[in-house]
Amino acid sequence: MRSLYIRILFTSILVILVSSITAFIASNIYYQHKLKPYNDQKISKMAEQIQTFYETNREVNLSDYLEHVGDLGYQLYIVNEQGSGYFYGGSFRGIKLDQQVVKSVLDGQVYHGIANFPPGLFITGFFDNDLKNTIGVPLKTAEDSFALFIRPNVEVQFGELRNFFAIILALTIAMSILLFVFNTRWVVHPIIKLTEATKMLAQGKYNIKLDLKRKDEIGELANRFTHMTRSLEQLEEMRQEFVSNVSHEMQSPLASIQGFSHTLLHADLPEEQRRHYLSIIEDESKRLSQLSKQLLMLASLDKEEAILEKSSFDAGEQIRQVLFMTEWSWREKELAIDMDLPSIMIYADSRLMQQVWINLLTNSIKYTEEGGTIFVRLKQQDDRCIVEVEDTGIGIAAEDISNIFQRFYRADKTRSRKEGSSGLGLAITNRIITLHGGRIEVESEPGKGSVFRIILPMK
Repeated sequence: MRSLYIRILFTSILVILVSSITAFIASNIYYQHKLKPYNDQKISKMAEQIQTFYETNREVNLSDYLEHVGDLGYQLYIVNEQGSGYFYGGSFRGIKLDQQVVKSVLDGQVYHGIANFPPGLFITGFFDNDLKNTIGVPLKTAEDSFALFIRPNVEVQFGELRNFFAIILALTIAMSILLFVFNTRWVVHPIIKLTEATKMLAQGKYNIKLDLKRKDEIGELANRFTHMTRSLEQLEEMRQEFVSNVSHEMQSPLASIQGFSHTLLHADLPEEQRRHYLSIIEDESKRLSQLSKQLLMLASLDKEEAILEKSSFDAGEQIRQVLFMTEWSWREKELAIDMDLPSIMIYADSRLMQQVWINLLTNSIKYTEEGGTIFVRLKQQDDRCIVEVEDTGIGIAAEDISNIFQRFYRADKTRSRKEGSSGLGLAITNRIITLHGGRIEVESEPGKGSVFRIILPMK
């Protein structure tokens, strides 16, 4: 399997090569369509000047004159009617020339070989050192007629410059590849660290430090990964704490049931004591049953909105029904119930909302001393339904309010265990309200009571 580093490196080199080839082809096309006609005209003008100068200065030795012109950076070929030809300046790579071309020039026509030179995809015509790639003009002496073919000697005129640009191009490509190597390693290095971190995470190791201070997308990815790791670590801690709490909550009633059952089986006890032990076993069995039901409800609530079965119902009527269901509990403690429950229709899951009212009212009854008062109020405010359950109970300490919705949390652990509380009721209540898009507000003062305020959307 190819690594990302190799892929990026080869892709970068390929981009350099493709860009270079594309640029060369584009330059060649530009030369063929724009520069070649201009170059043909320029060399044609030079050839005509050579022709005019010699024909007006016939005392000059033709061979010496052409030798000097060649030394100035031109390649020349001169041929007479008999076919005898001579080269001046640099040599041509290709020396084949159609005799018809020579005859036409001898007859007085100008040969535009540069303009008509066939283009090549990877060959720039300007540098093609071929006799066909020349300008041909007639040249007459006192004794004979000649055809003169001329082109620039690129090696003389641009030799050093061409070598200079070739060195620059080579160094540019080499430096580009070298920089791509280091840049690719710089880009891939944090990804390698992230890969190693994911392997550690898969092994359950959460103490991962990614020392990445980059401000780009990879730095953002690293920050997100670190945040995800912390969240997973907290989730794992919560899971272990949850398992520990469940085990502890189940172990206590099971130990009681086992102990009292063993006593009942192996001891000769008075009838009154036997009944007392049996009532304890019954209470602990109910506690286990309640715990299992609450755990199942939490598991179903964790599936989120898929479990909601919403319908329109009268919230005031439903709360009154819950008060009647719990009547025995609050009458036993001689609690006063102050109700203000008008008929207000809401759109929610009636089964789950009934559980909310049961949990809140049960808590208020449980933690309100005998002779206290519970206030239950329902009102509509704009498009929201507000339910308040207020009591004159023992209250909640300020430092405990932020934790009361956590699973298995108990503000008063001694009293809660005595009352048979599992610490799941408010967690379930908060989860149900959250699923309905609402929220719970709590106000409490130790020794004076608490107010639980539920704010729900009407629809």
